Amino acid sequence: MRVAFVHDNLVQRGGSERVLLSMLAAFPGAPVFTAFYRAEATYPALMEQDVRPLPINRVGPLRRRHRAAFPTLPFLFSRLNVDADVVICSSSGWAQGVQTEGRKVLYFHALAQWLHSPVEHVARASVARRAALGVARSTLVGWDNRTVRSADRHLVMGPAMRARVAQLYGVDAEVLPPPISLDADGPSRAVDGVVPGFFLAAARLMPYKNLDAVVDAFAQLPGERLVIAGDGPEGHRLRSMAPGNVLFIGNADDVELRWLYANCRALVSAGFEAYPLTPIEAAGFARPTVALREAGSVDVVVEGRTGEFFDRPAPDAIAAAVRRVDGGRYDDAEFQRLLDRHAESTFVAGLRDTVEHELGRVRKPLPS
Repeated sequence: MRVAFVHDNLVQRGGSERVLLSMLAAFPGAPVFTAFYRAEATYPALMEQDVRPLPINRVGPLRRRHRAAFPTLPFLFSRLNVDADVVICSSSGWAQGVQTEGRKVLYFHALAQWLHSPVEHVARASVARRAALGVARSTLVGWDNRTVRSADRHLVMGPAMRARVAQLYGVDAEVLPPPISLDADGPSRAVDGVVPGFFLAAARLMPYKNLDAVVDAFAQLPGERLVIAGDGPEGHRLRSMAPGNVLFIGNADDVELRWLYANCRALVSAGFEAYPLTPIEAAGFARPTVALREAGSVDVVVEGRTGEFFDRPAPDAIAAAVRRVDGGRYDDAEFQRLLDRHAESTFVAGLRDTVEHELGRVRKPLPS
């Protein structure tokens, strides 16, 4: 094989899976190695690709609850040897462990949450579970450093992530902004029970997304409505605490997402994000984002022109930022600049240039 991809898991519909589809547009037919693959749970377009899950994928309970396999993933990826001239590791913490005799390119979707975020941002469960995570961190930090440094080239989404990678690993990464793959001009479909004029949170229901603070913020805003599109392990807890002006609709497909973006007043993004993609999606519909002023959010939101910031993920701070949203305040030209920076054609060309350079090091030209 000339080019192959390694991706952590393909078990959900999220930003990294969208980016992977654009990577595959750059190299049609390239195989994708992954730990778990659930075709029904991720984007249908991946069914047309050469996806090669690891043997652990045959264990049904783990395939359905992939987070339970957390302790085994470093071992599994380190045992995987991919025979290709260039291996692109599409990683949020695991895929970079792969072995290869070819050149290894590491594209960071995010830094490993389980190593580099406070424990309470990763696991909101029992004291025992948090303690277990702490022990795992102490044993895996060396693996993480070693496998990240094993790559021949490192790509990140934005400047904040580049600075963080330099701090953690001593690596000077290159910035290749991710593509925006939700076409605003595609088909849309209204979501039952949702009336235009709401605020939108489109996110997996995970602790680091801080959706509990967003829900509590809207308890302070009885005149506003919040729609949460997504699912995840925090779902039951969040639903149990939500006031009547918060509606959970579960996972939304692209047709529904287009309608949600087009008919919301603003997106709310409260998570600790290395580089959030939903504010870029919202920009495609000229909708602002109310965002936590942290990490990658400062690379994609311009205060007063494409959105509003709050300085801490606390209900009162979020509520105050939501109150500042003014539909006449934002800059269409600034939205377009953000979209232009994340054009899929630019991303595909940049990734092909990277691979062309790496293939030159193995003295074989990239086929046209």
